[in-house]
Formats: sequence, C-alpha cells, structure tokens
Amino acid sequence: MATSAFGQCNLLPRTTTVNPTQLHSPRYSLSLPFHRQSLTSSPALSFTQSQGLGSAIERHCDRSDLFQTCAVRQLTGSVTSTKGHRFAVVVARFNDLITKKLLEGALDTFKNYSVRDEDIDVVWVPGCFEIGVVAQQLGKSQKYQAILCIGAVIRGDTSHYDAVVNAATSGVLSAGLNSGTPCIFGVLTCDTLEQAFNRVGGKAGNKGAETALTAIEMASLFEHHLKA
Repeated sequence: MATSAFGQCNLLPRTTTVNPTQLHSPRYSLSLPFHRQSLTSSPALSFTQSQGLGSAIERHCDRSDLFQTCAVRQLTGSVTSTKGHRFAVVVARFNDLITKKLLEGALDTFKNYSVRDEDIDVVWVPGCFEIGVVAQQLGKSQKYQAILCIGAVIRGDTSHYDAVVNAATSGVLSAGLNSGTPCIFGVLTCDTLEQAFNRVGGKAGNKGAETALTAIEMASLFEHHLKA
C-alpha cells in the first residue's frame, strides 16, 4: 500500500474487480499497479476512499471568500473640480488655420469646466518642433498643473513630415517625464488638410477640446494621488 496526496493506492492482484460506476466518483482514488513479471500485462484498478481530498476542497472554498472581500484601490482623476488649477497651452503657429481651431476647442472646454481665464496662459511657438522644449520649461516652473501641446502636421511630398512628427511626439513625452508635470499631446498628424479639418470641429469632433479634458483629469489625478 502506498500513500499519495489524493489518498491511498492499493496494489492489487490482477484478479481484483472494480465496479465501473465507481470510476466517476470523487470519493475514490485511482490505483494502477504494474506487475514486474510482465510489461504487457494490463494494470488492475482499485479505488479507496480519499481521506484528505474532501477537507482540501473545503479549505479551498473557504479561502476563495477572501479574494471577494479584498478591496483594490483604483486611482482616477476627476473633471468635476478645477478650482485652483492653472494650465498652459503651447500652440504651434505653423498651420494656424488648424491650430487656432484646436485652441478654440481647448479654451471652450476649459470655460465649460469652470477654469478661469486668468488661470490659463497661451504660449505661441513657430512650429511643432519647438513645442517640446517650451513645454518642458513651463512644466519645470511648477506654476501649472498641466501643459497642453497643440499643433498640426500635414503630410507633404518629402520625408520632412516624419521628422517633425517624431520630434513633436518625443518632445512632448520628454517634457512630461523631465518636468514631472503632465504634458498632453494635442498635435494632429494628418495625411490631408481635409482630415485635419474633420478633427477641429468636423466629423471627428474637436481634438483640442479632448486635449483640454485630458489635462483637467490629469491635473486632478496628480493633485489628489500622485503628489511627490
């Protein structure tokens, strides 16, 4: 007789018989004795009641209740309270037919969420390439809860588009990481002018408004949960 984690295993002679209905019963454990005399002999089957399996299942069921009662903290920002928050908006002048509309969408959203005009500073830069360094300096000043980075890059006939997009993307990311102030990416990267207009009040809404809403939420998240 041998003992396993699932109960006792009886090594029986080949003449031992087993009731087939017992094969599916969880109250019995399987025994597969192999005869040294013959490798081709079929193993006989025997079942004995497992003493530890039932109690193990009961303990598992008891422990599962613990997982249901454990509370997981979920930290989120809010857009319902903007009191005391200041924002800076860095806007690229290049493609200003687009960027002005993005700025309008952002300012309208700030107004709708009770951000005062005196708590918003707008900084104009020549193009998207210059957004990152200015956003970083504004963030390091610790005067603002979030920085909006607004611009528009339209694909042309050369690879200049890719260079500017990469510079703008990495610049905004680096500005946030280096300053510790949320820097929100609001630069449109479009293949055509039509695509850009669709994103400043057309079929795709106004991405400037979305950028402002993201800034409000991130400002709240940092203030309430992520202060250094």
